Formats: sequence, structure tokens, C-alpha cells
Amino acid sequence: MASRARVRAPELIGKGGWLNTGGNDLTLTDLRGRIVILDFWTFCCVNCLHVLDELRELEERHRDSVVIIGVHSPKFVHEADHQAVVDAVERYGVEHPVLDDPELATWKQYAVRAWPTLVVIDPEGYVVAQHAGEGHAHAIETLVEELIAEHGAKGTLRRGDGPYVPPEPVATDLRFPGKAVRLPGGTFLVSDTTRHQLVELAADGEEVLRRIGSGERGLGPDSFNEPQGLALLPDGTVAVADTVNHAVRVFDPATGTLETVAGTGKQWWQGSPTAGAAREVDLSSPWDLAWWQDRLWIAMAGVHQIWAYDPADGTVAVAAGTTNEGLVDGPAAEAWFAQPSGLAAAGDRLWIADSETSAVRWIERAADDAADGYVVRTAVGTGLFDFGHRDGAAEQALLQHPLGVTALPDGSVAVADTYNHALRRYDPASGEVTTLATDLREPSAAVLADDDIVVVESARHRLTRLRLPEEAVRVESVAHRTQRAATDIAPGTLRLDVVFQAPAGQKLDTRYGPSTRLLVSATPPELLADGAGAGKDLARDLVLADGVSEGVLHVSAMAASCDDAPDVEYPACHVHQQDWGVPVRITGDGTARLGLVLAGLDAE
Repeated sequence: MASRARVRAPELIGKGGWLNTGGNDLTLTDLRGRIVILDFWTFCCVNCLHVLDELRELEERHRDSVVIIGVHSPKFVHEADHQAVVDAVERYGVEHPVLDDPELATWKQYAVRAWPTLVVIDPEGYVVAQHAGEGHAHAIETLVEELIAEHGAKGTLRRGDGPYVPPEPVATDLRFPGKAVRLPGGTFLVSDTTRHQLVELAADGEEVLRRIGSGERGLGPDSFNEPQGLALLPDGTVAVADTVNHAVRVFDPATGTLETVAGTGKQWWQGSPTAGAAREVDLSSPWDLAWWQDRLWIAMAGVHQIWAYDPADGTVAVAAGTTNEGLVDGPAAEAWFAQPSGLAAAGDRLWIADSETSAVRWIERAADDAADGYVVRTAVGTGLFDFGHRDGAAEQALLQHPLGVTALPDGSVAVADTYNHALRRYDPASGEVTTLATDLREPSAAVLADDDIVVVESARHRLTRLRLPEEAVRVESVAHRTQRAATDIAPGTLRLDVVFQAPAGQKLDTRYGPSTRLLVSATPPELLADGAGAGKDLARDLVLADGVSEGVLHVSAMAASCDDAPDVEYPACHVHQQDWGVPVRITGDGTARLGLVLAGLDAE
């Protein structure tokens, strides 16, 4: 086996302490003799949730020799709240120890630059690999098997039970519900996300009438996997965004039957089809649904797009978004989203809660009314890094990671402002944002019920009925920016190197053209005089403009690798991808090279 750089792993430090350990603090010394995988994540990040799912099989297979440690590293202010981390660990079924690191102490020690990032530490306490983004489970599995063989032979591998201690289960009728819909008979259907079920509640929103689904993860006729969005269809059935199954299902309340209408059960990756027969096209974490203009629209959170399913011909296709993460308006095919998580149809507009940009946006027909000519516009929100709780004119109002939108009878929109624990309202007529209610624990959706609005209080595990107020609630205005240490870079030309080392036994897949892709942009755009845009190479010279002293470099990289076996006609292939937002500051003594690790170790 090739020799690896010997870099001693820094200690694990987090002010919030440890979860899933039975109250015990862990050190790397405690874990010596085990292979340790650090998963730097934050619970707002859908890519981080994908990695949690990618690691489940590896975690189970090597439970006696591998210890996965989640290092929770917050982006939003709410994610630094310890109880919110406790909730997220249960919500997403995290079955390994988690270090709550609200001040990013361990993140800084390991020089992490993006969510998610995986760091592999060998049984002797040395860092042997780093992987950013998704699609690395196979590479880590291969490395783990190598480390088991190497350290088993050396006598430095220690097998046995790991430090994971599951928390005590809590009895509630709902557990982290996601979305709700009101059925024609006045009852409510709720996605009971953490329990992998749907629950029908009586008209009072409290009494449980029935549960749909076995409660076990799966894509069978009686199972879901973290379902989220629900949409009532014209025939009285309900479409379900079966999020972790990467599928759209249809449930018939009258017969109790469940059918898959879109998705294969596999996650969509770059290069996969973006249109076709709905059961033959992969999807990626569908989060919400809405019936609009004779199609079922899908908030495809996992790839930052909006898709549409046409039941008339059984097809699905991308309707808006490029897969680039950010806030860019314009023609639907050119727009950028960031984890769209809520949809609401209202006349000629489809409203969108674009969670990672803390924005409310909408889609409408283009003025020329072309056959599929849609445009995307923004009502509230400015980008990936600005958030808070501020009412007033929409252009300066702030939200914090909203997950739901609800069309109100007067033409305005209620917003489940999730990380502000509030219900907000945007009025297109006045252009104003107001607050309708506060003290709602992580509201994720809302549904109208006569003169009331029923809010899904996800972290209180219940539906809460509110009377729509005539006057806004007064709240203290706060504003935040995502805070990460800036990288000092020198003026002039900056060498950008995305490090990718194909896993052992694999090579870059060049059978169908270039196997790598690099996309670079900046906030503000004026930061770069040259070097922005898409290309095939993972290295590029960026020319920094004069007169701009700081900003954020947005880098998106993808690499495809396949098994290096000439005698295998159809080798297994894997896609690795990640997005970085790197704050930079231009200084005379800054670096002239920026290295970002997609997979492997940066030698420079």
C-alpha cells in the first residue's frame, strides 16, 4: 500500500459537549486503536444529510473497528443552540457520537472549509485522508478495509464495542413532523418524518385516527424513508415527497394504497438524465410538492432545483435551476436556488421557500408566454450568507432558513421562518414583511383551516392552531452574517487547486469525455477580474480585481472515477462533488495559492 503523509490528528474540542455517549466525554486517546471518521456537518445542509445516509451501511458493517464522530459545526445562529443540535441528532437518526462545536474550534483545528467534510484518522491517531462533499462512501470503504488489514497485521487495531450510547426514546404522537395537508373531510394528514410514517389526525389536529407505513425505512408498499412534503391532488389522493427514498409517492386516503410515481430510489448525480419516464429518472431529496398548472411541482432540495411531474404522460423534468447553489433570478433554466424546501401554489405564481438563502421566491410565466417560458424572481432574501429577523420593506427584511410557505386568501404569503421560530408574512401588494407569531419551535409548514392557520411545530412534535392576527407582532430586529474565518490571499493572481486523488483501485473516468468539472464565481462578482465560469480542469488561475478588499469565492467541483479493471466491461463508477464558499481577504502578505481538498490530502 502506498505510504501516506503522517499528520497527527488534533484533539476534539467543542463547547457544547458530547451527545450519544451516555454523558461521557471522548478524546482521541480513548479512540486509539480504532479507525475514526470525523463527519463535519451542520443540520441545515442537505448535502450533510446525504452523507449521513451514505455512511449508514459502512457504519453498521464495521461497527467493531470504525468509530464515526459527527462534529456539528453551525452555519446559522440557530444551529449553535445546543437543544437544536440534540433535536437534529434524533431527527435524522444519527447513531454515533456527536461533538457539539458551536464556536467551530475543531473545524478550525482541522482546517475544514466546507460542509460536509470527512476526515479519516488511523488507529495510531494520524490523519490519512480528507473528503469534501458527497459520493465518497465507496472510497472510504476501500480505505477502511486497507487500514483494517494494515493495522490488524501490525497489532495496532483494537476491535470491540464503540462509544455510541442511544438516547432514551420519547413517547409523543408525532416526532419531528415535516409537512401537513388538510384532507377534504377536514382531517389532517401529517408527514411524521422521523418515524417514517404518515399520520392522519382528526379535525382538532390532535387525535390520531390512523398511521400509514410500517415505521421502518424502505421503499415498499408499506414504508417510507423520512417523508416530508404533501400535496392534495385533484382526484383526492395525496402526493408524498419521500425524501430519503429520493421518490415521489401517491397515497390514496380512501383505499390506503401507496404507489411510487416518480424516482428510482437512487439519488440523482451530475450526468444523470434530467427528463424522461418518471419511474426511470433519479431524483435527489424531494422536500416539498405543490399542484400548479396541471403538474406536480417538486422542490428538489438535494440539487437546488425545481422539477415537475406530468401525470398525463408519466414524465418528470427539470423546470428551473442549474444545480448551482445560490440566489440568481431570471429565466428558469438559468436561475440558481439553494435547497428549496417549501412550495405553495397561488394563481399565476408558485411560491418557494429557498432555505439556504433565507429567501422567499416565486416562479411565474415569462411575459412572452412561451410554451414553457418561466422566470424566477425573489421577494425576500439576498444570498447565502445574510440572515436574521427583520421586518419592514422586503428588500431589507431578513429571514433565517425558512422551510415552508402558505398562500393566504388575501394574496399574501405566510412563511414558516424555521430558525427564527416564527411565522412571518410577505405582502406583494405593499412589499412589506411582518411577523404573525413567535415562540413556535422550528415551524416547518402551515396549512389553512377555515379562519385559522395550523402550523407544523416540528421541534415541539405537534400541530398548533393560530388565529391569523389583524396586527403584526413587534419583535426586536436582528441581522447576522455567516461567520467563518477569512483566508488571507495576495493581490494579483491566485492559484486555485482542487485536490482529487482517485480511491485505490480506481481511475478518472474519461470514457465519455472529461471526468472533472470546476465552476467558479464570486460575491461580489467584481472580486474576480478573470477566472470565473465553468471549465474541465480542477486547477485554475484566478485574477483578483483591484479595489475589492474582501469577498467570497464560490467553487463547485465534480470528479468521476471508475474501477481500474481492464477485464471488466462495465466497471463500477462513482461521482464525487462539493461546493465551497470561501471567505477571502486580500492582503499583501496573503497566500498566492488556495488548495481545496475534494478527496485525498493536500501535499502543499
